Amino acid sequence: MTLQQLMYFVAVANVRSFTRAADQVGVAQPTLSRALRALEDELGAPLINRGSAVTLTPAGEAVLPLARRMLADSDMVRTTVAEMVGLRSGRVRVGATPSLCIGVLSDVLRVFHARHPEIAVELAEDGSQPLEAALVQGELDVALVIVPPDGVDPTLHTAPLLRERLSVASPRARRPLTPRGSMTVAELARHDLVMVRRGYDLREVTLRAYAVAGVTPRIAVEGGQMDAVLRMVEAGTGVAVVPDLTFIGRPRLRRTVLNPAIHRTVALARRADIAPTPAVIAFADTLLEHMSDTSASLREGTTDVQVLHRHRTGRELLG
Repeated sequence: MTLQQLMYFVAVANVRSFTRAADQVGVAQPTLSRALRALEDELGAPLINRGSAVTLTPAGEAVLPLARRMLADSDMVRTTVAEMVGLRSGRVRVGATPSLCIGVLSDVLRVFHARHPEIAVELAEDGSQPLEAALVQGELDVALVIVPPDGVDPTLHTAPLLRERLSVASPRARRPLTPRGSMTVAELARHDLVMVRRGYDLREVTLRAYAVAGVTPRIAVEGGQMDAVLRMVEAGTGVAVVPDLTFIGRPRLRRTVLNPAIHRTVALARRADIAPTPAVIAFADTLLEHMSDTSASLREGTTDVQVLHRHRTGRELLG
């Protein structure tokens, strides 16, 4: 049974004429008749009484509403796909770590929504490990994650986007932490620390740096999200180790470089075995455009962030 056969049957049922039905669907009458005979043979019962007046058999009357529904569902499938290809509808499920939500995604999603207002965007903010798990389980389409030293889950495709330095944030309203503009982790250990909650890679990287330096952190407050941590630093509660992108648009924060430097790599990840939808590709296009703009602005600033991508389009970025 094919949709074409059903279309021919519905056309005959609508106009009660083989000749007019053939003209309506744009085929020769013998072609239409052979297709309907094949359909009846497959179903094992005649659908149409062929006589001086074309009528439907009881089987034909039963099949007609089902055939119309199947053709309508087929049209809906075509319309849905066409809308997605034309970016008139769709969905993008995006994940990112808290610092990347602040430093990268806020502007990307603003521009993306302005360009594609009919595409629904679902945002998940979490640590890199939970985001990787959500990608593997099919709960997210793409995510901005931090690439750990041992790599990400092998079922994921990752495209490095940027490499950024981690620096110390302190309130600009107070005197600098050091007159040199840089400090060691041992010197940092003399100051109260505001720490993000457990489960975030930034916390693990910071604690690892303290351990390597052989010092113990003086944690004043822990357990907050990135925005809360930054607000507490601005208020003078303590200092925090944060990515350099965090300082953009935060004039109340002072940046002090750590020596030796600590860097991290940010990548866009997706399930390698699932092809990206047109909506996801459009999101990647917007992300690449933002990265290019960010690269230009960073060259004029004081942050240590290197944009790594060399992709011209979102499709190339997604692999």
